[in-house]
Amino acid sequence: MTWQEALMGASALLFTGAIVIVVIVQVAATWRARMSVAREEAYRRLAEEAAAAQRDTVDRLDKIRTELATVQERTTRLERLLSEVGEPWQR
Repeated sequence: MTWQEALMGASALLFTGAIVIVVIVQVAATWRARMSVAREEAYRRLAEEAAAAQRDTVDRLDKIRTELATVQERTTRLERLLSEVGEPWQR
């Protein structure tokens, strides 16, 4: 084997090695990018679920607040009625 053939073989090995390294680096970068997108998507879904849960909580609190106001109004009316009815008996 001559030195030119040895040099060509070494150059081919180095070139092939460089290509393999570049491909591996690019595959790894693509994989990291996909994982990042998947993680961001999961965070987005989590944020949407949290916002929906907050809206549901607000709706429920509004309903409870309305029901509580109704109960308070009825209790006040009942207290007035009982005090009016109870007055003749207390004399």
